[in-house]
Amino acid sequence: MSLSLFSLEGKVALVTGSGQGIGLAMAEGLSEAGAHVVLNGRDEAKLEAAQKAIAVAGRKVSIAAFDVTDQAAVDAGIAAIEADTGAIDILINNAGMQKRGAFTEYAAADWHQVVATNLHSVFYVTQAVTKGMVARNRGKVVNIGSVMSELGRPTIVPYTATKGAVKMMTRGLAAELGKHNIQVNAIGPGYIVTELNKALIADETFSAWVRSRTPAGRWGETKELVGAAIFLSSAASDYVSGHLLMVDGGLTAAV
Repeated sequence: MSLSLFSLEGKVALVTGSGQGIGLAMAEGLSEAGAHVVLNGRDEAKLEAAQKAIAVAGRKVSIAAFDVTDQAAVDAGIAAIEADTGAIDILINNAGMQKRGAFTEYAAADWHQVVATNLHSVFYVTQAVTKGMVARNRGKVVNIGSVMSELGRPTIVPYTATKGAVKMMTRGLAAELGKHNIQVNAIGPGYIVTELNKALIADETFSAWVRSRTPAGRWGETKELVGAAIFLSSAASDYVSGHLLMVDGGLTAAV
């Protein structure tokens, strides 16, 4: 009985930025839990490869290639998903990027790109999706924050600013949309092994710092975010909203 709370059978889930890495891992996990997963990104070739990998197991998966930083493209993309696949029950806002640089020399163009990708996209996609959720009086929204929603590090001030904003947008949305039976939460990944982190992983000095700073003593794996994603997307979290669930090996709990 209790395990049925985590079932996503009959649900449609949109995961942005799901052509690879964390987004793909969470999409695979939701599909294993029974959801029809819609993969989103700008690279259609990556999306098609991910779709084939998930479909091999006989799971329901489709793709919707559009730019989440373009509001018109988002509105058209969401409308197409709901017309072709069905009402979106679960939204995971995962699309994001990082550009490092000294703050005093940071280019304004790079600032705007990071903010558009990490923050504007969450506004555009969530607004487009929750209009339907409000009308149906149900829905789950999961935003992907970061340990940098709570902490700071040199050379990533724009990223930290956006992830802090995602945390507060999560709380604001939870407060506003709760009366419509919509739960809005966030996941805060720690240092996770992904393609985008290859250079950091290869830097032994940095990797040694991650291992020493993280109580678990290691980098995390993308698969270790799946349980949190399923929980926050399922009936198991129906009375959980406005929460930032850290999946960081204890990093934010330790000094």
